[in-house]
Amino acid sequence: MKNLVFAAVAVLAVGLRAGAEIRGETVEYKEGGTVLEGYRVAESEATGSRPGVLVVHQWMGLTDFEKGRAEALARLGYVVLCADVYGKGVRASNPKEAGTLAGAYKKDRTLYRKRLTAALERLRSDPAVDGTRLAAVGYCFGGTGVLELARSGADLRGVVSFHGGLDTPSPSLPGTIRASVLVLHGGDDPWVPPAQVAAFEEEMRRAGADWQVTAYGGAVHAFTDPGAGTDASKGAAYDPRADRRSWEAMRDFLLEIFGQ
Repeated sequence: MKNLVFAAVAVLAVGLRAGAEIRGETVEYKEGGTVLEGYRVAESEATGSRPGVLVVHQWMGLTDFEKGRAEALARLGYVVLCADVYGKGVRASNPKEAGTLAGAYKKDRTLYRKRLTAALERLRSDPAVDGTRLAAVGYCFGGTGVLELARSGADLRGVVSFHGGLDTPSPSLPGTIRASVLVLHGGDDPWVPPAQVAAFEEEMRRAGADWQVTAYGGAVHAFTDPGAGTDASKGAAYDPRADRRSWEAMRDFLLEIFGQ
């Protein structure tokens, strides 16, 4: 799986800052008394004030998939922090464990927001980052998470949700959302049906948010993850075309919100 993930990222990264040296390192930070273990990635010459991007993991926890995406983002010139929602050393080893871990945070959105806010503030405090130019990008469970950050009124330029759940027990209030919102959705995702998409769009309208939803025809859940296989009948599968298109949509969105 690791080789497939990095192969996909290598394709996505064509034309980015060729020859730049990318450095990744494990970083610890805390939310309350819980130690969290994230992963910071940036170009070796990243100094001064660059835009920062928070990457939020899918339900298995922080893996090579997110690290690969972070490296591709770093090649675009961003300082990137992969968040750790679950805690240091807490990772799922199978889908059943992942469902239990992710489910706990979906039930407790207040705790979920606290964990994400802690990661965001760790990124904001990075000496190489311009704390006024931050964005958050999330995949599946993490896509749900970045939308919760936006709903919380977090000080962000924008958030991007890749095949994330769009429902919430705490809908945003008018005027609360400060971030621009981009949702990249599998048009045939059985876990995020049309009714949920419509409810989300209505929530964004009522909130007065700057929002976009893009649906990729034929794509199902987890369309950016090569580890999901290619059998769309299972409801989750990799779709290289949707992966490429959604990456390009995110890249253009970041350029817009950061004024580059």
